[in-house]
Amino acid sequence: MTSTLPAVTGSEATARPRPVPATVPAGRIQPPSRLRSSRPDLLLCGVLLVVVLVVQGWNIADYPTLSDDEGTYLAQAWAVQEGRGLAHYTYWYDHPPLGWIQLAALTWIPAMISPESMTVGTMRVVMLLISAVSAVLVYLLGRRLALPRWAAGLGMAIFGLSPLSVVLQREIFLDNLAVMWTLLAFTLAASPSRHLWHHFGAGMAAATAVLTKETMLVVLPALFITAWRHSHKDTRKFALTGAVTACALIGFSYPLFALLKGELLPGSGHVSLWDGIAYQMTRPGSGFILEEGSGSWGVLQSWLYYDRILPLGGLAGALLLLATWRWSVTARALAGPALTVAVLAALALRPDGYLPAMYIIQALPFLALVLAGGTASVAHAVLRRRRSAAERRALTRARYVLAGVLALAACLYVVPRWYDGARIAVTTEANAPYQAASRWMATEVADPADTRVLVDDAMWLDLVHAGYRPGLGVIWFYKADLDPEVTESLPRGWRDIDYVVASPTVRRDAKDLPNVRDAIAHSEPVAVFGEGEDRVEIRRVATAGGSR
Repeated sequence: MTSTLPAVTGSEATARPRPVPATVPAGRIQPPSRLRSSRPDLLLCGVLLVVVLVVQGWNIADYPTLSDDEGTYLAQAWAVQEGRGLAHYTYWYDHPPLGWIQLAALTWIPAMISPESMTVGTMRVVMLLISAVSAVLVYLLGRRLALPRWAAGLGMAIFGLSPLSVVLQREIFLDNLAVMWTLLAFTLAASPSRHLWHHFGAGMAAATAVLTKETMLVVLPALFITAWRHSHKDTRKFALTGAVTACALIGFSYPLFALLKGELLPGSGHVSLWDGIAYQMTRPGSGFILEEGSGSWGVLQSWLYYDRILPLGGLAGALLLLATWRWSVTARALAGPALTVAVLAALALRPDGYLPAMYIIQALPFLALVLAGGTASVAHAVLRRRRSAAERRALTRARYVLAGVLALAACLYVVPRWYDGARIAVTTEANAPYQAASRWMATEVADPADTRVLVDDAMWLDLVHAGYRPGLGVIWFYKADLDPEVTESLPRGWRDIDYVVASPTVRRDAKDLPNVRDAIAHSEPVAVFGEGEDRVEIRRVATAGGSR
């Protein structure tokens, strides 16, 4: 018996069927070309987004402890808002300024409505917007890399709910902004529609990521590999040329800015981009990451304290995917994320490199995608059916039982550990000493406008709002020894300082800063908040100068 198919006429009759991209593993369902039209995807992504934002937002101002880097970036954003320049002190090309320009835009409305809210603890809330966009992009990128719906959701959950992510994504770091732009670049590069403008957009987003945090430059090879794999062979040259050109033209705006200001090369009486790059390339290393007792070893232990599963499991998965690239369709689909993880891991393993605590932020979404992809690959291998009618129903049931046992074992291992990390993040009040010290300086000092105080940048904006003079009244403690403009305003050195707010950061770094060290040595505590190494001391300098 034969059946007759309805005739197809017009353009539909001559249209070629759309081929399934080569990156879609056999046996998997091709993701919809437009996820916004897929209700199951929207529902899953929306539910996970709510969970991620609740976990990351709960207690965000009180944990983790305020860091000097957060204060620096926010103070620079405040300077941009106030029209004081690119930084609250002389901008010396330590990082491209686009990162805190974005922060200035994000915090502009709340700062305009309530100027005193422009402090680190309060403005951490804006990082929830960055986390939300990044989490959605992780889901979208996972689907575009041919992960099944549940695996893309798993990647989004891992990225947003790992205790390591919860802690680091709360903080006002340029890395979080740069990761968002990098994920956008990968998502555009992996677009199933293969429009040329998507690849141009990927190049523009990549350049924005690099100008937000220059270390994202090392991720560009993995991005261009992703663009090459997902571009059409007939337009591949144009697509990649467009992506590279857009990235380069926008990226060169930074040295062009320095050139137009006459600050590209070193010279007398001005800072330079060259000096900034030289400093970043020659700064003292923190030792080999696997050498116990080194600074990098300490950073690694701080990461593993919060979560061992994401960094170690993701790294192992990435190396396995790269090793099986020729034989595994999943490995080829996730080549971009796996290569990104491998490159960042190789840089972290340099024996003489400098490893900051926020470095791993750049790898978090790619570690999550690799873990989710590996899980999907295992599930596919366990649950796939033989294409033979001889397969017995009992074997099929056994496979589902095995998959259930593996999933249950993974949950029993992961959930308790992540629960403990999340519980710490949502219940611990780590910033009470900072808040108490800020209130004391605002209420107990008789004349803030005529008082000079050394603080770390985490508290700098708090005291500006309390009435202390920005820059030369409330002084970021590094500048008391390293900025000629500030040292000239202190002709008698430490004797011209009235107070030192000795936070853990100030006490740790004072040994290398003579004015700060001597001010602490010739001072006595008048108020102490907190205990142990985390305490914040307010110290009055014993031989402070008179009225200025």
